[in-house]
Amino acid sequence: MAKNAPPRWDRKMQQRLARGEAAALGELYDRFASLVHSQAHRMLDDETAADLVTREVFGYVWENPGAYDPKEGSMRSWVARLTHRQSVRRLREENGLPDGPDEDSSGPEERVHRATVAARADYIVASMPAPLRAALELAYIQRRDYRQTAADLGVTEDEARRRLRLGLQLLSTAHTRPLEGMSPPGYGRPL
Repeated sequence: MAKNAPPRWDRKMQQRLARGEAAALGELYDRFASLVHSQAHRMLDDETAADLVTREVFGYVWENPGAYDPKEGSMRSWVARLTHRQSVRRLREENGLPDGPDEDSSGPEERVHRATVAARADYIVASMPAPLRAALELAYIQRRDYRQTAADLGVTEDEARRRLRLGLQLLSTAHTRPLEGMSPPGYGRPL
C-alpha cells in the first residue's frame, strides 16, 4: 500500500456513502459526531449553533461523498476541515463579516481568527499519527509527565519525549497563517 493511501476504512466508507447506504452515514456519524460537535462548540461557543453545524456537516457529507479526496488526508481530517469551514462561515454571518479573509484583526474578526487558530489546532491533532496524539493526550489532558507517559504507552522515556516534542512542534504551526495566495489543500471549496 502506498504511504499516502487512505486507510481501508476511509476508502470503504466513501464507496458506501457514494452508493447511498444510510447505514454508512450512521456509522460515520457514530465515529465522528463528537469530534464535529466539540470542534464547532469550541469555535462558536453556542450549543445550538454547534448542533446546527453538526447537522450541516453530515448533510454535506451525505450529499457530496465524492468531495472527499483521499490524497488530501484521512476522512477524519476531511470532516474536521468541513467543520472548521462551516463554523467560520457561521461566525462570519453572525458578526456581519464578509465570507473571506479580512486584514482587520479587531472585534469580531479577532474572534474569527482565534476560532480559526483553535480549529487549525484541532485539525492538526486529528491529523497527526496516533502515537503522537496519544502522547499529547496523556501529557496534556491527563496531566502525565513524560515518565508516566512513557510507562502508559510502553515506550522508552526518550521516545516519549520525542513524541511530545514532535507533537508540540506540529501544534505550534496552528498559529501561523498561510502565505498570501497559498492555502491549505481543499481550502475555498464549497463547505
